[in-house]
Amino acid sequence: MRDVIIIGAGGGGPVVAKELAARGLDVLVLEAGPRHDDPRQQWTSFENDANNPLTGYFRLGPSDRSRPAWFKEWPQNSFVWQLAGVGGTTVHYYGNSPRALPGVFAGYDGADRDEYDVEHRFPFPYSELVPYYEWVEQTLPVQTAVMATKERVFFDGCETLGLPVQTTKTTLEPSYRPQENAILQPGGNAGRTTDTNLLHHPDATGCTLCGYCFQGCMRPVSAPRNQFAKRSTDNSYIPMALTADAWADGGKPIELITDAYVTQVHAENSGGALTATGVTWRDNVTGDSHREEARVVVMAGGCTENPRLWFNSGLPNPNDWVGRGYTDHFFDWITGVFDEPTGSSKGPGSAARLDYPPYGGLENVGLPPALQAFATTLSDSGIRGQYTNGRGMTGPWDGAAGRIMGPEFKDLLDGGLDNLLNVLVITDDDVEPQNRVVPSAFPADEHGPVAKVSFPRRSRSARTNRNREFLARKATELLRGAGARKVYRIDWAPLILHVQSSMRMGASEANSVLDADAETRAVRRLFIADNSALPNAVGGPNPTLTSQALATRTAERIFQRYFGGDPWVAGEAPIVSTDARVSDRLAEIGY
Repeated sequence: MRDVIIIGAGGGGPVVAKELAARGLDVLVLEAGPRHDDPRQQWTSFENDANNPLTGYFRLGPSDRSRPAWFKEWPQNSFVWQLAGVGGTTVHYYGNSPRALPGVFAGYDGADRDEYDVEHRFPFPYSELVPYYEWVEQTLPVQTAVMATKERVFFDGCETLGLPVQTTKTTLEPSYRPQENAILQPGGNAGRTTDTNLLHHPDATGCTLCGYCFQGCMRPVSAPRNQFAKRSTDNSYIPMALTADAWADGGKPIELITDAYVTQVHAENSGGALTATGVTWRDNVTGDSHREEARVVVMAGGCTENPRLWFNSGLPNPNDWVGRGYTDHFFDWITGVFDEPTGSSKGPGSAARLDYPPYGGLENVGLPPALQAFATTLSDSGIRGQYTNGRGMTGPWDGAAGRIMGPEFKDLLDGGLDNLLNVLVITDDDVEPQNRVVPSAFPADEHGPVAKVSFPRRSRSARTNRNREFLARKATELLRGAGARKVYRIDWAPLILHVQSSMRMGASEANSVLDADAETRAVRRLFIADNSALPNAVGGPNPTLTSQALATRTAERIFQRYFGGDPWVAGEAPIVSTDARVSDRLAEIGY
């Protein structure tokens, strides 16, 4: 019997794995997708090769890319951008690691306290999560983002809004700042040359400003895996978990099995309570099924897969909140066209942000060509100048909102990518129970009934809509202040990249799946450790850092509650994931 089985090696599962492995527990991690041991041989910088949802190496599907991707149903105009594989969605995230806004936590007493989702706050105060934030920020590590031209242009626009520069990691007022990014700062030749022959480790360290964050980080060339620039979990927490015996006294390396799709969580009545006992997983290559037993099971498959697995396992749902509250930060996309170069495609994908409590925030985003084209066509407002789908929103942007196509799209790119500046609108959504994951009526696949992600009638609360409209106007104002000669609003359809809360923790048993320690209320010894555990939309900031801080806290609670251990975050100093002991052991095991 294992001590702990963790389902999923994305943004949260590896955090729990690393922390418990460091304390000597026997940890098995099961990941449904591939394990990319050698990205420089397995990945490219070609956008379609990486991101094609049917055949790309970053897709929801098995390692064998000649086999079909796994189907999910989303009935409305939307795109659920899931990835399978070690690192999960962090392999294509931009490393943005802001903390949640204090206003979404219990006990917040600021002047704007009633302007958040007051029914779905964290069941503990912000101050309680701060030590876990600090632990993760040092472990990854999180550093102030490297600046490039697009960040200067973004800040030029921020200055015209009359807001202050933020100088702390805790956001209490509207302000702007460099991102706090999980991307290593450039060193040596990095950032000083575009000659790829000079950008090899150790002559270059950290971010080489290649601009391909979304295709996975595999640079600098020749660097050990745990010193790749972007601190996705395949480059940070998984290397630490695999080498726990090298850097932690009494540590025990995890076992990581990939192409291992978990099809059932088992639970039995024990001491009068339903208790998790293990899992069954299916080998994607052979089709064989395997049963594993454990003292604790941790679900970390993501906001869509966790509810699906729960339903397929026949686990109880007494308050009907499993899968509910699926929030997506109601993104929107605003693009400015400039006469002067902005350097949009160069450097880290996003290195500047503006936070606007209690509405959410804005961040700059640079993209390579195919993703830039995608970003201008994902709309709920139809085609600009052709039809409006009944929305036809007008405002301070040029013309009506909508996708850009034809001659107007050619005009948009007339000066090239590097005369654009994109601003992503990220709202603080309300947790809405009608937005949910349920079993689909479509035929089951080899792993059981598939998931349906539902946003009925595209309904949003008045507050969520207010937040989006406010921020879209602020983004337009920012771009005009920075010197844009044209500003386009796309009015994005739901793009499921930032998603949270489908297995939410909460103070009330009436509307939450998890207690304040992230253990499921209906099944003992079963925990959730990813974005789905978040009780709300964290105020609008990118959710990964908060999920990882919460997963660290969850690992500590597991260790205390079921293995008789002592807490460690308050009394120890974390080991940084770039530690040489990790590098040396990785070389031995070929990761």
